[in-house]
Amino acid sequence: MEYHTTAYSASKTNATIVIKQSSIEFGITPETDDSLPNPAELFLGSFSSCILKNVERFSILMHFEYTSTEISVKATRLEKPPRMDEINYVLKVHSKDKNLNIDLLKKNIEKFGTIYNTIKLSCAINGSIEKISD
Repeated sequence: MEYHTTAYSASKTNATIVIKQSSIEFGITPETDDSLPNPAELFLGSFSSCILKNVERFSILMHFEYTSTEISVKATRLEKPPRMDEINYVLKVHSKDKNLNIDLLKKNIEKFGTIYNTIKLSCAINGSIEKISD
């Protein structure tokens, strides 16, 4: 399986990533720090997306239903060399389903997530999953 993206930027302005039929603007100047995501935040967004996609995937394979999910991700960045050192997440799964096995879901996300597995080769990942019964 192969993936493809294209990105564009203009000097002293913004940049855009084009993926399939979607465009995502991101910041490349100090002036956009408060309004547009930066590359590190896009990276963490990719990590979040991987986990959320796998919740959907494993809801089918593990035979559980859920109404929604929410993930909060925090990362620690080292300065020298500049890189992510540690990523912490909390995933909340809103479900009344008694078939939802949180421990098995976490194990599957950690074993089969493409972005998750790529990142864990270079930094520590700590996470928890909470079942929210609404």
